[in-house]
Amino acid sequence: MYVDRVPGFRTGAIAANGYGALQMLSDAHEAGAPFDLVLLDMTLPDLHGIDVARRMRGRGYTLDIIAITAVRDLAVVRSAVATGITQYLIKPFSFAVFAEKLENHRAFIATMRSGGSSTSQAALDTAFSALRTTSASVSLPKGLISQTLEQVQNHLASSPTRAFSATELGEELGLSRVTARRYLEHLALVKTAVKQPRHGTRGRPEFEYQHNSH
Repeated sequence: MYVDRVPGFRTGAIAANGYGALQMLSDAHEAGAPFDLVLLDMTLPDLHGIDVARRMRGRGYTLDIIAITAVRDLAVVRSAVATGITQYLIKPFSFAVFAEKLENHRAFIATMRSGGSSTSQAALDTAFSALRTTSASVSLPKGLISQTLEQVQNHLASSPTRAFSATELGEELGLSRVTARRYLEHLALVKTAVKQPRHGTRGRPEFEYQHNSH
């Protein structure tokens, strides 16, 4: 699970559908141990994610929601914002992008709590700016570009069962083998990709890289 790989976060429960999620939230609320954050898929088998979010708000649940979807429809995004959904994850996404959203949530909560029962305009601006932090602001090794790194991450995530060599990935993304290998090595270093020897090749040893889904 991606959630459990981010320090300070753990999976509280997993629901198979919208009604199941609402029941879990109700049970947790009644037990006095409400959840802090919901990762809400917009395409559930019984209810649309927007409907689940609306019902949550209707019951008075004020916990934060991060929407997960493959739909890029602006109307859906607007409806999500209207229900208080604070962040959006568009499939496919890498672990690095996912972890960044959770870190943004952590920073937002920490800032909101630091002011006690009252707050200031500056504190609110700081809190909401935390939610807008993007991977472009994350420091990378010299020579790596955040946009290209995200492109490589998303390409691996879109084919999670496939292992790529640097040559194969470079050809598909229009990168040189050397450049592709640098990005793949970085992703392996931060555990977003799994690196392993490619067996059955002659001559110089070759490595392959696969999206890390664990």
